[in-house]
This record gives sequence, structure tokens and C-alpha cells, in this order.
Amino acid sequence: MTRLIMGPFNRAEGDLEVKLDVDGNTVTSAKVVTPLYRGFEKILQGKDPLDALVYVPRICGICSVSQSTAAATALAKLQGVDTPPNGQLATNIILATENIADHFTHFYLFFMPDFTRETYKSEHWFDKTLERFTAMKGQAAADILPARAEFLHIVGLLAGKWPHTLSIQPGGTTKTVTPQEKFRLAAILLRFRKFLEKTVFGADLEQIGSFSTVSELDAWLEQVGSEHSDFCRFMFLSKQLNLKALGKTANRFMSYGAYSTENDHLFKQGTFTHNMRQSLDTQTITEDVTYSWMANDSKPRHPFDGVTIPDADMSDGYTWCKAPRLAGQSFEVGALARQIVDGHPLIRDALAQSGSNVENRILARMLEIALLVPTVQKWIDQLQPGDAFRSHGTTPLHGQATGLVEAARGSLGHWLVVKNGNILNYQIVAPTTWNFSPRDINGNPGPLEQALVGAKLREGETDAVSVQHIVRSFDPCMVCTVH
Repeated sequence: MTRLIMGPFNRAEGDLEVKLDVDGNTVTSAKVVTPLYRGFEKILQGKDPLDALVYVPRICGICSVSQSTAAATALAKLQGVDTPPNGQLATNIILATENIADHFTHFYLFFMPDFTRETYKSEHWFDKTLERFTAMKGQAAADILPARAEFLHIVGLLAGKWPHTLSIQPGGTTKTVTPQEKFRLAAILLRFRKFLEKTVFGADLEQIGSFSTVSELDAWLEQVGSEHSDFCRFMFLSKQLNLKALGKTANRFMSYGAYSTENDHLFKQGTFTHNMRQSLDTQTITEDVTYSWMANDSKPRHPFDGVTIPDADMSDGYTWCKAPRLAGQSFEVGALARQIVDGHPLIRDALAQSGSNVENRILARMLEIALLVPTVQKWIDQLQPGDAFRSHGTTPLHGQATGLVEAARGSLGHWLVVKNGNILNYQIVAPTTWNFSPRDINGNPGPLEQALVGAKLREGETDAVSVQHIVRSFDPCMVCTVH
């Protein structure tokens, strides 16, 4: 048995280290270490509740809209205000644009460059992959960066700027839309859609979204060939390396529900375990700090009662990340979880065939791009210039509320407690906190620590590429994890 320490990881938001126990060429145990503490929950204590709208977007420069939306949702519930249709549409468009951009960026700039590592140099597909996907220097980067920059102008038009917008407020958004701006939004999205259909997928987005079985998708891939599009190239490489066998978790999935609509969510809320979808009881969510560098507690706490007291000398601690649990169990979150909970037939079939794994996580992220872009087109069309975008309310002196949203990486929750007009407690449980959590009080590992077990090292490797694929399939955002 040997110990392998990997880190820091490049092309990841924030600092990350992974400690692996290896027997022969197989990982037998893993500990995921987040070595940077930031302390936003402590910073927010004693502040005016509305100050959260300024602080929390700055937790992260990648998913700041998600943080804004969670905070605004909690404050709206605290104030008891409803959001007018325009405000909900605008919020959904802004959040979906950020999430689409995250999926898009992750695929091209974070995940695909790992196929250009030296360990793959002898593979017959290596040279073409190197030319296309070398980090920041390949043909793909030159293609996608201008398209991404123009696409994010949607956030500029609706929210003023990205990241760290202040336009998302309790009860809606502060920026109204003129007929001319509505036309510009539609034009920007149409150009981005054409890029997706030509370069990324090589097919109409509706066709990608309509695949209902893995065999149906495989038949299309066989028909068009591996060089047809970048999505096809990924699926080809995944099959060459059998990424379906890599990065398996306990197949427990959770989603808070994504993109609020008049009566529900675009993607449903719930959990999925034992091949069944169940309702979500957020009262059973707890955070455990047994193996965190936090002042130890006698038992896990619900976030409303959560405590964040850093203690770098905790003898059992090995990370700044807490261990969130739902009814005492770890749950995987993210695009794969969202689509499984929502019931998309392709992803449900992929789960039935091979479970949670690297290929299926990337497939679900790409599927969400194909599903969301046409939906955002409809939302833009539904905007009504001249109608209200925001309802106003008053923050009470006392109360508590929760803001639950789905960021690109998964379920994000804000738990806010107000006393005497100021924030008494503000606890944030981020998606990567769920996925990269340490062991809990019962010694049970989080999803990534589960997923790393069984990973194989190639001959002579010290920087295991299989571990890179597994870690990056979750798209970690470590600065959110150690908020």
C-alpha cells in the first residue's frame, strides 16, 4: 500500500488536494482536502440582511449569479413578497445563461484538455485531440472564447454586468427591458445557438434533447462519426477509455429544483435513490464537522442552527469543507442529478445501464445546454416590456428563510436567520460542499471520495489521469466550498 498526494489541481476554481491510498495500480481509499478557508459565513454575521446581496456574489467569480439568486430568494421569503412574471423570467434567463456558460466553459477549457496529457501520447487519437483541445492553445479555444464572450452579453443586458451583479433582488430584478433590448437578447441567443448546432453538437438542439435511450444516441454517433462535432469527439474518447467504468458513487441524487415557474420548476425538485424519485425534505439536511477543521460539535446540525468556527488544530480534521448530509446520507448533486430527478429518459437509461460515472456526468451537462437554450429563447419571447419586473417588500426585524437554487454544479442553499434587524446566522451549503465532502460522524465518505475508489493508475504515472477525469467530471468550485 502506498500514499499518493495529488494537488494543487490546475484548471480548477480554488485550491484542491487529493490524498490517495493505492494498492498496486488501484485506488483503495481517498481523502479530499480543501486547504483554503475564506469565512464568508462569519463575515455576514451582524450585517444588515440586504448586505448579503453585496457579499455573497463575491464568494465566486464563476457562479456569482447562483449565489445572488439564492440570497434574493431567501430575502424574498423573509419579506413575504412575490415576484412578478417579468422578474421571474429575467432571473431565470440570467441564471440559465450563467449555468450554460459554466457547462460550456467546463467542457472546453477544464475537461477536454485532460485528453491531451502526455500519458495518452501513444493513443492513435492523440494528435488530433492535441490539436483541437490543448488548453488555451488548441483550435477549440480559439473557436469558443469569442462565442462565450458574446453569449454572456445576455447577462450584461439584463443584469448590468457579470459577475457580481446587484440587479437580482428580493421580488425580482431591477433592470427593465425595452422592445429593442428584447430583440438584441434574441439575436445574441440565436447566434450562440447556431454555434452550438454547427460546432459543439453537429445537430439541432431539439434532436440532442430528444434522445431517449443510450442505444438511440449510440446509433446517431455511429452514423455521423467521431469527427462530426466536439460532442461526438468526447463520446468517442469516452468509449475508447471506458469512462463509464470510472468515478462511480452510491447512486443517490438530489436536486432543489431548477428555474422556478408559475407552479413548479423547469427541472423538478426531489431525490432519486433505489431507482425511485422521492420528495425532498430539507428539514433533514445537516452539516457534520467531525473531519473538518472546525470546532467540533456533539452532533450534526441543521443549517439554521449551523456553526462555523474555524479550528486549524482539530486533530481529526483534514479539510475546511463540512460534510452535508440528507437524512444522514451523502448525495451527489449536479447536472446528472438534476436530469435523473427530473426524469429525462436518456439520462435515466444511462443510469440504469452504468450508474453514476464520468461519461454520464459530462453527457448530462451537455444535454442541459441543448435543453436550456431553446427554453431561454421562449423565456425571452415571453418578456413583456413595460410591465413590472420587481415587487418591493420590507425586511422584518426577526425571522428565518431559505433560498434554494440549482447552480451549474448542483444544489446551492442559503439559510438566513435575522434577529433585531441584523443577520444572526447565515449558512451556505454549496454544490461542491455536497460532492467533495469529507467523511461524516459515521465514517461515511462523500461522493468524490466514493468515486475515486477503484480508479486505475497507468504505468509510470504519478499524476493519475483517471483521478483527473473523475475530479473534473464534478467540475469543482473550491472557493464556494470553503465560503
